[in-house]
Amino acid sequence: MSGHSHAKNIMFRKGKANEARSKLFSKLTREITVASKGGMPDPEHNARLRTAVIAARAQSVPKDVIDRAIKKGQGADTASYDEVRYEGYGPGGIALIVEALTDNRNRTAADVRAAFSKYGGQLGEAGSVSFMFDRNGVVTYPLDKGSADEMLEIALDVGADECDTDENEHEFLTSPDSFIAVRDALEKKLGAPASAGIFFRAQNTTLVPDNTGETLLKLIDSLDDLEDVQRVTGNYELSEALLAKLGE
Repeated sequence: MSGHSHAKNIMFRKGKANEARSKLFSKLTREITVASKGGMPDPEHNARLRTAVIAARAQSVPKDVIDRAIKKGQGADTASYDEVRYEGYGPGGIALIVEALTDNRNRTAADVRAAFSKYGGQLGEAGSVSFMFDRNGVVTYPLDKGSADEMLEIALDVGADECDTDENEHEFLTSPDSFIAVRDALEKKLGAPASAGIFFRAQNTTLVPDNTGETLLKLIDSLDDLEDVQRVTGNYELSEALLAKLGE
């Protein structure tokens, strides 16, 4: 599990599947509400909202839930959420970036700091680790859309920087400025993507020892379970042995 890939940053969740699904839906619908509040309620005329809706549909969020989140964002009494980013180091010196949407900065900062402290990490200042990451537009498709060579040719056609194909998916990369145009061009050629967004990606990854990796995952799970946290990205890589153990 490489820390540089957004898709591979989905952590192993514990507990009941329904609880995990509910938390995921909450994060996705909060992004929809914030995107709706910041612009028009029509995804065709609100790029951020369209991206949020695509992400929600990829996770099978029901249409009525998406529609309610959009309407909520247009309401006058909807809470205002701030986009905040926390940076720090986890076990083994792994760099982590935590992105959140919050209506209470003090609460969120305290919760994030507590999680870092509990698992041997340390929250840093703004910019303390972000220099080790790039900000990329990322559009993913399932493998059945075509071969790696075919996807690379399409990437060149639509103006993407590259297409990275692994055993799980095709991942098209682009600059943040070109993201909307590339995403729309890919959608015309390949249909709706499995996911799309602008994410941090580590420039390089570090393979962590298995015992450190287990503690690191506990920290990331703890952060990801926080209601305000939308995404956790790190520059780690887990061993095949640990991945096999976690998959048991």
